[in-house]
Amino acid sequence: VQLQASGGGLVQAGGSLRLSCVASGRTSSINTMGWFRQAPGKERAFVAAIRWRGSPRYYAESVRGRFTISRDGAKSTFYLQMNSLKVEDTAVYFCAADQGTNGDFSVGDTVWGQGTQVTVSS
Repeated sequence: VQLQASGGGLVQAGGSLRLSCVASGRTSSINTMGWFRQAPGKERAFVAAIRWRGSPRYYAESVRGRFTISRDGAKSTFYLQMNSLKVEDTAVYFCAADQGTNGDFSVGDTVWGQGTQVTVSS
């Protein structure tokens, strides 16, 4: 499985962005897809996840109600719609595909895409 993320950019606080992640290769092995982010000087943190079949969805408390994760199975693509962006959402965002059954993105089961920078200005 390979992942290609896109959609990052610079946006003012309160604005919106949509990230996309296209999966290729043996996509049938994917059970859960997710987004993580890493801010400068901080560890990579979970943002949102969705089962390959489309539900359930999971969100970090800091983004719940503002971000929405979704998927388009026909295109093997999943998205992160980010609304009401805050300065503290600034980070490099990574998409991930978990091929394990637990959906916990363990090291041995997870494929990572390259990061895409999201910068929110005040």
